[in-house]
Amino acid sequence: MRTLEMSLGWMNQGTEMFTAALAELSDEQLTEPIALSGWTGKHLLAHLANNAEALGNLVEWARTGIETPMYSSNDQRAADIESGAQRPVAELRERYAETAATLASRLEGLSEQQWEAGIRTNAGRPVQGTEIPWMRAREVMVHTVDLGAKTFGDLPVSFLGALLDDVTAKRATDGTPTLEILSRNTGESWRIEGDGDSLRVMAMIDDLAAWLTGRSDGAGVKVLGPGELPALPKWL
Repeated sequence: MRTLEMSLGWMNQGTEMFTAALAELSDEQLTEPIALSGWTGKHLLAHLANNAEALGNLVEWARTGIETPMYSSNDQRAADIESGAQRPVAELRERYAETAATLASRLEGLSEQQWEAGIRTNAGRPVQGTEIPWMRAREVMVHTVDLGAKTFGDLPVSFLGALLDDVTAKRATDGTPTLEILSRNTGESWRIEGDGDSLRVMAMIDDLAAWLTGRSDGAGVKVLGPGELPALPKWL
C-alpha cells in the first residue's frame, strides 16, 4: 500500500536522479532527440518545469479549497511545452531546478487536513492532496529513463511495484486480451481486463514496467502458454 511518506521519498529520490543525470549531459546533447517521439531533451526539461508549476496549482487547491486546475487545457499544455523548448538550455536547466525546489517547499507547508483535501488530476480523476507527490515521483522517475540516463532496472523496486499498481488500474486494452501479469523477481501480480481469453505473461518487474508504460515492445516479457504478446495502446 503506497503511503504519503513513500511518495515523498520517491519524489525526492527521483528529483535527485534526474538532476544528477541532467548534470552529466551537455547543452548540445539536450538539443538532440530522446526516446519520446518528437521530443528533445529541451522538451523534457520544459515539460518537467511546467509539470512542477501545474502540480503547484494542485497544492494551492488543497491549501485553500479554491479550485485551481493543473492546466487551462491540454492544447495549452502542449503549446507551453513546445514554446518552452525554444528557450536557451541554460534557462531551461535553471527553471527546472527552481520549479522542482518550489514544489517541494510548497508541499512541506501542507497541514494534515490539507493533505486530505479533495482535488482533481488533469484527467479529471478525484483524488486527495496526498496524490501530488506520487504524481511528481512518477514524472521524475520515468523521465529519467526517457532522458537515456537510466533504465527501469535502476529505479527502486518498491517504486516499480507502485507504478504498476497505478498503470494496471488505469490502462485501457482497446481490444487486446485480458492480461494476467506476474513479476518474476517480486512475486507481485496484476490484471488488466480486456477482451476474449486471458493471456498470462511473466517478466522481471523492470521489464514489465518498461512494456506497460510504452517504453519497450515487450523485450524480456514471456507469454505463459499459447498466444502472442499484444501491442498495447499508448499509456497516459
